[in-house]
Amino acid sequence: MTAPAGPPAVVLVGPPGAGKTTVGRLVADRLGVAYRDTDADIEATAGKPIPDIFIDQGEPHFRELERAAVRDALAGHDGVLSLGGGAIMDEATRALLRGLPVVFLDVGLHAAVRRVGLDAPRPLLAVNPRQSWRDLMEKRRPLYTEVARAVVATDEGTPEDVAEAVLDALQLKDA
Repeated sequence: MTAPAGPPAVVLVGPPGAGKTTVGRLVADRLGVAYRDTDADIEATAGKPIPDIFIDQGEPHFRELERAAVRDALAGHDGVLSLGGGAIMDEATRALLRGLPVVFLDVGLHAAVRRVGLDAPRPLLAVNPRQSWRDLMEKRRPLYTEVARAVVATDEGTPEDVAEAVLDALQLKDA
């Protein structure tokens, strides 16, 4: 019987377009650990893409799947973990993140638009994407900050630069 994994080495949070997946993979490579994304876990469990879950079962059902995916990943993954942009909206999830090495990858609207485009299949950004993104960030920014041990801006610099900044912020460079 294998022992359960310890807590994640790094947990990345932030809005769409912040670079959680790209940066997360780079950080995992540099630390020599596995990478995991709760959005991918949700899609695997549901057997369909997230936009389809929103359309077919609605946001409340998606959020239930998300809570379970985050809880399972936090308990069973000791590598680098990226959470979906809205995962921090749940109080129980925020409680689970307390004391963990969480980094908020912050991004401005213009950089987010450049990276994901606002025609991407993002259910909560479907109507008036720019205003929807601003509204989401107004609600979420304080929560991202609440759970984060460090904040790393991703607007400028390469993904490699951001990955280095994450490692520096958590003092993991020589770990």
